[in-house]
Parts: sequence; C-alpha cells; structure tokens
Amino acid sequence: MDSRSILEGVQNGSLSIEEAERYFNRKAYEEMGYAKLDTYREIRSGFPEVVYCPNKPDAYLQAIYLRLLAEQGEVFGTRATPAQAELVRQVVPNIAYSPVAKTLKLEKPDKAHDGLVVVCTAGTADVPVAEEAAQTAEFFGAKVERCYDVGVSGLHRLLSKLDILQQAKCVVAVAGMEGALASVVGGLVRNPVIAVPTSVGYGASFHGVSALLTMLNSCANCVSVVNIDNGYGAGYIATQINRLAVRANN
Repeated sequence: MDSRSILEGVQNGSLSIEEAERYFNRKAYEEMGYAKLDTYREIRSGFPEVVYCPNKPDAYLQAIYLRLLAEQGEVFGTRATPAQAELVRQVVPNIAYSPVAKTLKLEKPDKAHDGLVVVCTAGTADVPVAEEAAQTAEFFGAKVERCYDVGVSGLHRLLSKLDILQQAKCVVAVAGMEGALASVVGGLVRNPVIAVPTSVGYGASFHGVSALLTMLNSCANCVSVVNIDNGYGAGYIATQINRLAVRANN
C-alpha cells in the first residue's frame, strides 16, 4: 500500500489513524546480513520490492521470499529457474511459476486490475520477454491485454488489433530482428509506446543491438526504449503510465 492509498484510507474510514501510523513507522529496511530488504519501498514509491532470482544462494532466496511475503502479503520474482521454483515451493507451497516468463510469484487474491496496458510482440520468439512485461504489469495492478505475433512482416495481423491498441493507456511493443514494430505501433496510437528490443534474430541482429538502435532512432515521437530483453522494466514503467492515466480519468 503506497502513501496515497494510506491517506485515502484514513479519509474514507477504511483505515484508522493508528493503522496508518503503523505503516509510516515501519523500518526503512530490514537487515538480513546478506540482504537489506526495502520494506518501505511501496510506501515511498508505490511499488513493492521484487526479487531478482539469478545467482542468489538457495537459503538466501528462500528466506527473502518468506520475509517479503510476510511483509507485503504477496511477492514477485523475475528470471527464476525451474530449480529455484521448486526450492521456493518448499517454503511457499502455493507459489506460481511461469516457465515462459520465468516469474515466480504469489499474488493477493482480491487484487483489482485497472486501466489498460497492451503488450504486443513481433513474433512468437519474443513472447518470453513480453510475458515478463505483462505479468509484471498485472502484478502491480494493471489490466493487461496481449497481442502476440503481430510483426510487420504481416501487417494485417497488427491492423486487426488496432481497436484494442488505440484503447490502451500504454502499449509495450516487444521485438527482435530489426525492431520495426515499435515505430509502426507508434504511428497508430496516441498514448505512449514502450519499446523492448529482444535478443531474437539472425547474426546481424547482434543479440538485440540492431533492434535497440532501430527503436532508439524511431521517427514515432511517442516511443521510448528500455534495455535489451528488459520485460520487467517495461512492465513497471507501463504500470506507472497506466496509473497516471487512470487517476486523471477519476
């Protein structure tokens, strides 16, 4: 719960002053020796801390998941392996693992999803990065629609999704190869487009550098770009844009 939600809760009576005070008096972080969990992050920024799973020792990963779950009531991790999913499942039995997105999460069952973020891909090979973006945005409370395999080599596929694209508060365009999808989408919608280059493609794609440079040089003025394969970053920023749009319409 972020600071605005806490204050609104006090205003509408769903939170007492004492409950709000407990939120604001939380420690800025929790010292675990090998990690400093930023338990105050959601109050400060509106987004809770998540877990980047690679390279974490097994016992550390289990302990971090348990502590964040106890503090936040839910927990989200990225780039997890199947082995790490089984490891965390030993201490959090109902954890959900996506082998496509490599996300490892447990969500509050009553979570509301607002606004609209559309995540699209040029090809099916881009779906793992797109799913990381989509699941990130969903975890943070955005309603997400997926439009996969709508690349410019078959432009009619993208145009068939024009209605939903133009309804979106923000579009995430995920593409490898030459990365043209973001520019084309940017010419069709009025709201921001977040371009995500992927490391998909043949030799001259240089593991995503070609798509990255195309997206950075886009002539569509609404396009901004995140790092290669950074689905999490795209989903996070898309949620921020979506929240601002929802707030402006309320």
